[in-house]
Amino acid sequence: MQISFAAWTILTNNFAVEELGFTGREIGIQQSIREIPGFLSFAAVFFLVLMREQVLAFVSLLVLGAGAAITGFFPSYYGFLLTTFISSMGFHYFETMNQSLALQWLPKKTAPATMGKILAVGSFAQLITFAFVFAMWKLVDIGYTSIFLITGGATMLGVVWMYFHFPMFREGVAQRKTLVVRKRYWLYYALTFMGGARRQIFMVFAAFMMVERFGFQVHEIAVLFFINSALNMYFAPKIGKWIMRYGERRTLTVEYIGLVLIFTAYAFVPNVWFAIALYIIDHAFFAMAIAMKTYFQKIADPADIAPTAGVAFTINHIAAVFIPVIFGLIWLWSPAAVFLAGAAMAAISIGLAQMVPFTPEDGIEFRWLETAGSRGNTK
Repeated sequence: MQISFAAWTILTNNFAVEELGFTGREIGIQQSIREIPGFLSFAAVFFLVLMREQVLAFVSLLVLGAGAAITGFFPSYYGFLLTTFISSMGFHYFETMNQSLALQWLPKKTAPATMGKILAVGSFAQLITFAFVFAMWKLVDIGYTSIFLITGGATMLGVVWMYFHFPMFREGVAQRKTLVVRKRYWLYYALTFMGGARRQIFMVFAAFMMVERFGFQVHEIAVLFFINSALNMYFAPKIGKWIMRYGERRTLTVEYIGLVLIFTAYAFVPNVWFAIALYIIDHAFFAMAIAMKTYFQKIADPADIAPTAGVAFTINHIAAVFIPVIFGLIWLWSPAAVFLAGAAMAAISIGLAQMVPFTPEDGIEFRWLETAGSRGNTK
Protein backbone atom coordinates (compact mmCIF):
# COMPACT_ATOMS: atom_id res chain seq x y z
CA MET A 1 0.00 0.00 0.00
CA GLN A 2 2.66 2.48 1.03
CA ILE A 3 4.63 2.25 -2.23
CA SER A 4 1.94 3.89 -4.36
CA PHE A 5 0.24 5.88 -1.60
CA ALA A 6 3.48 7.44 -0.33
CA ALA A 7 4.54 8.47 -3.83
CA TRP A 8 1.09 9.90 -4.54
CA THR A 9 1.21 11.84 -1.25
CA ILE A 10 4.61 13.36 -2.03
CA LEU A 11 3.76 14.36 -5.59
CA THR A 12 0.13 15.42 -5.39
CA ASN A 13 0.52 18.97 -4.03
CA ASN A 14 3.35 19.88 -6.39
CA PHE A 15 1.53 18.22 -9.31
CA ALA A 16 -1.60 20.22 -8.50
CA VAL A 17 0.20 23.56 -8.11
CA GLU A 18 2.84 23.27 -10.86
CA GLU A 19 0.98 21.32 -13.54
CA LEU A 20 -2.63 22.35 -12.91
CA GLY A 21 -2.31 25.75 -11.22
CA PHE A 22 -4.36 24.80 -8.17
CA THR A 23 -4.98 27.26 -5.32
CA GLY A 24 -6.36 26.50 -1.86
CA ARG A 25 -9.88 26.44 -3.33
CA GLU A 26 -9.14 23.71 -5.89
CA ILE A 27 -7.03 21.75 -3.39
CA GLY A 28 -9.96 21.80 -0.99
CA ILE A 29 -12.33 20.44 -3.64
CA GLN A 30 -9.85 17.75 -4.70
CA GLN A 31 -9.33 16.65 -1.09
CA SER A 32 -13.07 16.49 -0.52
CA ILE A 33 -13.39 14.25 -3.59
CA ARG A 34 -10.60 12.11 -2.12
CA GLU A 35 -12.58 11.63 1.08
CA ILE A 36 -15.87 10.56 -0.51
CA PRO A 37 -14.78 6.87 -0.70
CA GLY A 38 -13.85 7.09 2.97
CA PHE A 39 -17.36 8.32 3.72
CA LEU A 40 -18.70 5.29 1.78
CA SER A 41 -16.52 2.79 3.67
CA PHE A 42 -19.58 1.39 5.46
CA ALA A 43 -20.46 -0.33 2.16
CA ALA A 44 -17.42 -2.60 2.55
CA VAL A 45 -19.51 -4.92 4.74
CA PHE A 46 -21.77 -5.67 1.76
CA PHE A 47 -18.81 -6.80 -0.36
CA LEU A 48 -18.04 -9.35 2.36
CA VAL A 49 -21.11 -11.27 1.25
CA LEU A 50 -19.25 -11.94 -2.02
CA MET A 51 -15.64 -12.30 -0.87
CA ARG A 52 -13.45 -12.76 2.18
CA GLU A 53 -11.88 -9.77 3.88
CA GLN A 54 -8.40 -10.75 2.71
CA VAL A 55 -9.56 -10.94 -0.92
CA LEU A 56 -11.29 -7.56 -0.62
CA ALA A 57 -8.02 -6.15 0.74
CA PHE A 58 -6.18 -7.45 -2.35
CA VAL A 59 -8.80 -6.04 -4.74
CA SER A 60 -8.65 -2.68 -2.98
CA LEU A 61 -4.87 -2.54 -3.33
CA LEU A 62 -5.18 -3.23 -7.05
CA VAL A 63 -7.58 -0.29 -7.40
CA LEU A 64 -5.24 1.96 -5.38
CA GLY A 65 -2.25 1.02 -7.54
CA ALA A 66 -4.20 1.51 -10.78
CA GLY A 67 -5.51 4.92 -9.74
CA ALA A 68 -2.05 6.11 -8.77
CA ALA A 69 -0.43 4.69 -11.91
CA ILE A 70 -2.69 6.58 -14.35
CA THR A 71 -2.65 9.95 -12.49
CA GLY A 72 0.04 11.50 -14.70
CA PHE A 73 -1.86 10.62 -17.88
CA PHE A 74 -4.77 12.92 -16.94
CA PRO A 75 -3.18 16.33 -16.33
CA SER A 76 -6.41 18.30 -16.16
CA TYR A 77 -8.74 19.52 -13.42
CA TYR A 78 -11.40 16.85 -13.95
CA GLY A 79 -8.85 14.17 -14.82
CA PHE A 80 -7.06 14.74 -11.51
CA LEU A 81 -10.35 14.56 -9.62
CA LEU A 82 -11.19 11.26 -11.35
CA THR A 83 -7.84 9.57 -10.62
CA THR A 84 -7.97 10.91 -7.08
CA PHE A 85 -11.35 9.25 -6.58
CA ILE A 86 -10.17 5.90 -8.01
CA SER A 87 -7.00 5.67 -5.93
CA SER A 88 -8.88 6.85 -2.84
CA MET A 89 -11.49 4.14 -3.28
CA GLY A 90 -8.75 1.52 -3.18
CA PHE A 91 -6.95 3.14 -0.26
CA HIS A 92 -9.97 3.52 2.02
CA TYR A 93 -11.42 0.07 1.41
CA PHE A 94 -8.00 -1.46 2.01
CA GLU A 95 -7.60 0.49 5.25
CA THR A 96 -11.04 -0.68 6.39
CA MET A 97 -10.05 -4.32 5.88
CA ASN A 98 -6.60 -3.68 7.32
CA GLN A 99 -8.03 -2.38 10.59
CA SER A 100 -10.68 -5.11 10.77
CA LEU A 101 -8.24 -7.98 10.24
CA ALA A 102 -5.65 -6.52 12.62
CA LEU A 103 -8.19 -6.26 15.44
CA GLN A 104 -9.44 -9.80 14.75
CA TRP A 105 -6.05 -11.50 14.40
CA LEU A 106 -3.95 -9.75 17.06
CA PRO A 107 -4.20 -10.74 20.76
CA LYS A 108 -5.59 -7.90 22.89
CA LYS A 109 -2.65 -7.89 25.32
CA THR A 110 0.01 -7.42 22.65
CA ALA A 111 -2.01 -5.67 19.90
CA PRO A 112 -0.57 -2.17 20.54
CA ALA A 113 3.04 -3.38 20.26
CA THR A 114 2.31 -5.41 17.13
CA MET A 115 0.46 -2.52 15.51
CA GLY A 116 3.48 -0.35 16.26
CA LYS A 117 5.69 -2.88 14.44
CA ILE A 118 3.28 -2.90 11.49
CA LEU A 119 3.49 0.89 11.31
CA ALA A 120 7.28 0.61 11.37
CA VAL A 121 7.20 -1.80 8.41
CA GLY A 122 4.96 0.65 6.54
CA SER A 123 7.41 3.43 7.35
CA PHE A 124 10.25 1.34 5.92
CA ALA A 125 8.29 1.00 2.67
CA GLN A 126 7.80 4.77 2.72
CA LEU A 127 11.55 5.28 3.15
CA ILE A 128 12.26 3.23 0.06
CA THR A 129 9.58 5.11 -1.91
CA PHE A 130 10.74 8.55 -0.79
CA ALA A 131 14.34 7.71 -1.67
CA PHE A 132 13.18 6.50 -5.09
CA VAL A 133 11.15 9.66 -5.75
CA PHE A 134 14.04 11.86 -4.64
CA ALA A 135 16.49 10.01 -6.91
CA MET A 136 14.17 9.99 -9.90
CA TRP A 137 13.26 13.65 -9.55
CA LYS A 138 16.60 15.13 -8.60
CA LEU A 139 19.07 12.87 -10.39
CA VAL A 140 17.19 11.36 -13.35
CA ASP A 141 14.43 13.95 -13.88
CA ILE A 142 11.85 11.54 -15.31
CA GLY A 143 8.81 13.62 -14.32
CA TYR A 144 5.43 13.08 -12.67
CA THR A 145 3.89 10.68 -15.18
CA SER A 146 6.68 8.10 -15.00
CA ILE A 147 6.94 8.15 -11.20
CA PHE A 148 3.18 7.72 -10.80
CA LEU A 149 3.25 4.84 -13.29
CA ILE A 150 6.22 3.04 -11.70
CA THR A 151 5.03 3.26 -8.10
CA GLY A 152 1.40 2.44 -8.88
CA GLY A 153 2.52 -0.47 -11.07
CA ALA A 154 4.78 -1.74 -8.28
CA THR A 155 1.80 -1.93 -5.91
CA MET A 156 -0.22 -3.87 -8.48
CA LEU A 157 2.61 -6.34 -9.12
CA GLY A 158 3.08 -6.80 -5.38
CA VAL A 159 -0.60 -7.67 -4.96
CA VAL A 160 -0.44 -10.29 -7.72
CA TRP A 161 2.59 -11.85 -6.04
CA MET A 162 0.88 -11.88 -2.62
CA TYR A 163 -2.26 -13.45 -3.99
CA PHE A 164 -0.37 -16.46 -5.32
CA HIS A 165 2.22 -16.81 -2.54
CA PHE A 166 0.27 -16.12 0.66
CA PRO A 167 -2.37 -18.50 2.05
CA MET A 168 -5.92 -17.41 2.81
CA PHE A 169 -5.49 -16.95 6.55
CA ARG A 170 -8.29 -18.18 8.76
CA GLU A 171 -10.66 -15.53 10.07
CA GLY A 172 -11.52 -15.46 13.77
CA VAL A 173 -15.12 -15.08 14.90
CA ALA A 174 -17.58 -15.00 11.99
CA GLN A 175 -18.33 -11.36 11.20
CA ARG A 176 -21.79 -9.90 10.86
CA LYS A 177 -22.62 -9.00 7.26
CA THR A 178 -24.89 -6.09 8.18
CA LEU A 179 -24.19 -2.57 9.39
CA VAL A 180 -23.65 -2.40 13.14
CA VAL A 181 -24.20 0.79 15.15
CA ARG A 182 -24.38 0.33 18.91
CA LYS A 183 -25.09 2.87 21.64
CA ARG A 184 -22.28 1.54 23.83
CA TYR A 185 -19.71 2.37 21.11
CA TRP A 186 -20.64 6.07 21.07
CA LEU A 187 -17.37 7.25 22.66
CA TYR A 188 -15.36 5.37 20.03
CA TYR A 189 -17.51 6.96 17.33
CA ALA A 190 -16.97 10.43 18.83
CA LEU A 191 -13.20 9.99 19.07
CA THR A 192 -13.18 8.70 15.49
CA PHE A 193 -15.20 11.67 14.22
CA MET A 194 -12.93 14.22 15.91
CA GLY A 195 -9.83 12.38 14.69
CA GLY A 196 -11.05 12.52 11.10
CA ALA A 197 -11.85 16.23 11.28
CA ARG A 198 -8.55 17.09 12.93
CA ARG A 199 -6.47 14.92 10.62
CA GLN A 200 -7.80 16.78 7.58
CA ILE A 201 -6.25 20.00 8.84
CA PHE A 202 -2.85 18.35 8.89
CA MET A 203 -3.12 16.18 5.79
CA VAL A 204 -4.51 18.91 3.54
CA PHE A 205 -3.27 22.25 4.79
CA ALA A 206 0.00 21.58 6.60
CA ALA A 207 1.47 19.94 3.50
CA PHE A 208 -0.09 22.55 1.19
CA MET A 209 1.49 25.32 3.31
CA MET A 210 4.94 23.85 2.69
CA VAL A 211 4.39 24.13 -1.08
CA GLU A 212 2.37 27.33 -1.38
CA ARG A 213 3.96 29.50 1.33
CA PHE A 214 7.51 28.15 1.50
CA GLY A 215 7.91 26.98 -2.10
CA PHE A 216 8.97 23.39 -1.39
CA GLN A 217 9.94 21.38 -4.47
CA VAL A 218 9.19 17.67 -4.98
CA HIS A 219 12.63 16.51 -3.84
CA GLU A 220 12.40 18.70 -0.72
CA ILE A 221 8.99 17.27 0.16
CA ALA A 222 10.49 13.79 -0.36
CA VAL A 223 13.29 14.57 2.12
CA LEU A 224 10.74 15.81 4.67
CA PHE A 225 8.67 12.66 4.33
CA PHE A 226 11.84 10.55 4.48
CA ILE A 227 12.70 12.07 7.88
CA ASN A 228 9.15 11.47 9.13
CA SER A 229 9.23 7.81 8.08
CA ALA A 230 12.66 7.22 9.62
CA LEU A 231 11.46 8.60 12.94
CA ASN A 232 8.24 6.61 12.71
CA MET A 233 10.19 3.40 12.18
CA TYR A 234 11.95 4.05 15.47
CA PHE A 235 9.12 5.49 17.56
CA ALA A 236 6.03 3.52 16.41
CA PRO A 237 7.03 0.24 18.15
CA LYS A 238 7.95 2.20 21.29
CA ILE A 239 4.61 4.00 21.26
CA GLY A 240 2.90 0.61 20.95
CA LYS A 241 4.72 -0.56 24.08
CA TRP A 242 3.85 2.74 25.80
CA ILE A 243 0.15 2.03 25.18
CA MET A 244 0.53 -1.46 26.62
CA ARG A 245 2.17 -0.02 29.75
CA TYR A 246 0.16 3.15 30.38
CA GLY A 247 -3.13 2.41 28.65
CA GLU A 248 -5.29 4.04 26.03
CA ARG A 249 -6.64 6.88 28.18
CA ARG A 250 -3.26 8.34 29.11
CA THR A 251 -1.91 7.89 25.58
CA LEU A 252 -4.84 9.67 23.94
CA THR A 253 -4.62 12.50 26.48
CA VAL A 254 -0.92 13.05 25.75
CA GLU A 255 -1.60 12.96 21.99
CA TYR A 256 -4.38 15.53 22.08
CA ILE A 257 -2.55 17.94 24.39
CA GLY A 258 0.42 17.79 22.04
CA LEU A 259 -1.80 18.46 19.04
CA VAL A 260 -3.37 21.54 20.66
CA LEU A 261 0.11 23.00 21.08
CA ILE A 262 1.23 22.01 17.57
CA PHE A 263 -1.79 23.41 15.74
CA THR A 264 -1.60 26.64 17.71
CA ALA A 265 2.05 26.96 16.74
CA TYR A 266 1.15 26.28 13.07
CA ALA A 267 -1.13 29.33 13.14
CA PHE A 268 1.78 31.64 13.93
CA VAL A 269 4.68 29.84 12.25
CA PRO A 270 7.43 32.47 11.72
CA ASN A 271 9.73 30.73 9.21
CA VAL A 272 10.35 27.61 7.16
CA TRP A 273 12.54 25.88 9.73
CA PHE A 274 9.91 26.24 12.42
CA ALA A 275 7.33 24.86 9.99
CA ILE A 276 9.55 21.87 9.22
CA ALA A 277 9.98 21.13 12.92
CA LEU A 278 6.23 21.29 13.52
CA TYR A 279 5.52 19.07 10.53
CA ILE A 280 7.91 16.39 11.79
CA ILE A 281 6.63 16.53 15.38
CA ASP A 282 3.02 16.46 14.20
CA HIS A 283 3.66 13.37 12.10
CA ALA A 284 5.30 11.64 15.07
CA PHE A 285 1.96 11.75 16.94
CA PHE A 286 0.23 9.60 14.29
CA ALA A 287 1.25 6.32 15.91
CA MET A 288 -0.62 7.23 19.10
CA ALA A 289 -3.88 6.72 17.17
CA ILE A 290 -3.27 3.00 17.80
CA ALA A 291 -4.74 3.61 21.26
CA MET A 292 -8.14 4.46 19.78
CA LYS A 293 -8.21 1.18 17.84
CA THR A 294 -7.15 -0.98 20.79
CA TYR A 295 -9.73 0.77 23.01
CA PHE A 296 -12.41 -0.43 20.58
CA GLN A 297 -10.84 -3.92 20.36
CA LYS A 298 -11.17 -4.29 24.14
CA ILE A 299 -14.82 -3.20 24.38
CA ALA A 300 -16.17 -4.74 21.16
CA ASP A 301 -18.20 -7.85 20.50
CA PRO A 302 -15.74 -9.87 18.32
CA ALA A 303 -18.42 -10.34 15.64
CA ASP A 304 -18.84 -6.55 15.34
CA ILE A 305 -15.28 -5.74 14.30
CA ALA A 306 -15.59 -5.89 10.48
CA PRO A 307 -18.93 -4.02 10.18
CA THR A 308 -17.87 -1.48 12.80
CA ALA A 309 -14.58 -0.86 10.97
CA GLY A 310 -16.60 0.24 7.94
CA VAL A 311 -18.95 2.38 10.03
CA ALA A 312 -15.98 3.94 11.87
CA PHE A 313 -14.27 4.90 8.62
CA THR A 314 -17.49 6.50 7.43
CA ILE A 315 -17.79 8.46 10.69
CA ASN A 316 -14.11 9.41 10.38
CA HIS A 317 -14.84 10.89 6.96
CA ILE A 318 -18.10 12.74 7.64
CA ALA A 319 -16.18 15.90 8.43
CA ALA A 320 -13.50 15.05 5.87
CA VAL A 321 -15.94 15.46 2.98
CA PHE A 322 -16.76 19.10 3.74
CA ILE A 323 -13.80 20.37 5.79
CA PRO A 324 -11.34 20.64 2.84
CA VAL A 325 -13.80 22.70 0.78
CA ILE A 326 -14.93 24.99 3.60
CA PHE A 327 -11.50 25.39 5.10
CA GLY A 328 -10.01 25.84 1.63
CA LEU A 329 -12.09 28.99 1.36
CA ILE A 330 -11.13 30.04 4.89
CA TRP A 331 -7.50 29.49 3.88
CA LEU A 332 -7.83 32.21 1.25
CA TRP A 333 -8.87 34.60 4.02
CA SER A 334 -6.67 33.41 6.92
CA PRO A 335 -4.43 30.31 7.04
CA ALA A 336 -3.99 30.90 10.79
CA ALA A 337 -7.75 30.44 11.34
CA VAL A 338 -7.58 26.99 9.75
CA PHE A 339 -4.92 25.80 12.20
CA LEU A 340 -6.62 27.39 15.22
CA ALA A 341 -9.75 25.44 14.30
CA GLY A 342 -7.58 22.30 14.37
CA ALA A 343 -6.39 23.24 17.88
CA ALA A 344 -10.02 23.61 18.99
CA MET A 345 -10.82 20.14 17.63
CA ALA A 346 -7.90 18.66 19.55
CA ALA A 347 -9.12 20.40 22.72
CA ILE A 348 -12.55 18.76 22.36
CA SER A 349 -10.77 15.40 21.95
CA ILE A 350 -8.98 15.93 25.28
CA GLY A 351 -12.37 16.05 26.99
CA LEU A 352 -13.54 12.89 25.22
CA ALA A 353 -10.35 11.05 26.17
CA GLN A 354 -11.11 11.59 29.86
CA MET A 355 -14.16 9.34 29.46
CA VAL A 356 -12.03 6.36 28.37
CA PRO A 357 -11.55 3.85 31.24
CA PHE A 358 -8.08 2.98 32.49
CA THR A 359 -8.94 -0.69 31.87
CA PRO A 360 -11.61 -0.83 29.14
CA GLU A 361 -13.46 -4.07 28.44
CA ASP A 362 -16.86 -5.32 27.39
CA GLY A 363 -19.25 -3.79 29.93
CA ILE A 364 -16.76 -1.09 31.00
CA GLU A 365 -16.80 1.16 27.95
CA PHE A 366 -16.75 4.45 29.87
CA ARG A 367 -14.91 5.88 32.85
CA TRP A 368 -17.96 6.15 35.10
CA LEU A 369 -18.72 2.44 34.67
CA GLU A 370 -15.20 1.61 35.79
CA THR A 371 -15.48 3.94 38.78
CA ALA A 372 -18.76 2.38 39.84
CA GLY A 373 -17.40 -1.12 39.36
CA SER A 374 -20.29 -1.91 37.05
CA ARG A 375 -20.34 -4.98 34.85
CA GLY A 376 -23.82 -4.39 33.55
CA ASN A 377 -24.82 -4.83 29.94
CA THR A 378 -25.00 -1.39 28.33
CA LYS A 379 -25.91 -2.60 24.86
